[in-house]
Amino acid sequence: MSATVSAPAGVTPSSRDWEKKVDDVRPSKADMNIIVMNYLIIGGYPSAAMKFAQEAGLESQMDLSSIEKRNQICTSIHHGDIKTAIERINDFEPELLEMHPGLHFALLRLQLIELIRRSMEDNDIVPALTFAQEYLAPRAPQYPEFLRDLEHTMALLCFPPNQLSTPLKKLLDPDMRKQVATMVNQTILASQEVSPEAKIGRLVKLRAWVEAKAAQSDSERLRSIPHMDLGLVSPKGEFPEPTD
Repeated sequence: MSATVSAPAGVTPSSRDWEKKVDDVRPSKADMNIIVMNYLIIGGYPSAAMKFAQEAGLESQMDLSSIEKRNQICTSIHHGDIKTAIERINDFEPELLEMHPGLHFALLRLQLIELIRRSMEDNDIVPALTFAQEYLAPRAPQYPEFLRDLEHTMALLCFPPNQLSTPLKKLLDPDMRKQVATMVNQTILASQEVSPEAKIGRLVKLRAWVEAKAAQSDSERLRSIPHMDLGLVSPKGEFPEPTD
């Protein structure tokens, strides 16, 4: 009869001990397939989702044509073709921008930024000014944050490209396109009553939250859980609460 050897009092498990415990908890292949499929659908990867569904023997959880349309919209935004993106949104979800004025403004503002970017190349600011006056200026008075964002954006026209401050340079960074594309993708998913966050993202946040709670625990055994840098620490040094 074998006896179980426990760690002496006051001795905490090593990282290797913890990793072994984690490895012993193996999710099923079916569960992993569902998580991967969910990521491909939420992220808007229709071709990959279709191929993975066929290989894993899964039924599609969502209309692939819907994923394709979201993909086309986000691709247009990433390429800086905001006019086409707005047209595709209106064709796909006709009431979406009307119901989400903040999103509509973000798209129009990004379109203005693209016009300003072009004006820096051809030295013609008229198209950017005309667009701002016609499409953005009428909306700005309704919301103070819109007005601040518009004024900030228009400041790009006041300085040469090589003399822009860091905050203004960020407006011209391609990451702005990525941010707006993410907003659009999440808003479309929410309008279709689909969680805008992939399940794998929620699992990672849950892991970070558990780590943070364990570190704050009075139990030395819980505090010994090895830390994994998941890049989820907020500016205040806190981990985000997991959501349902």
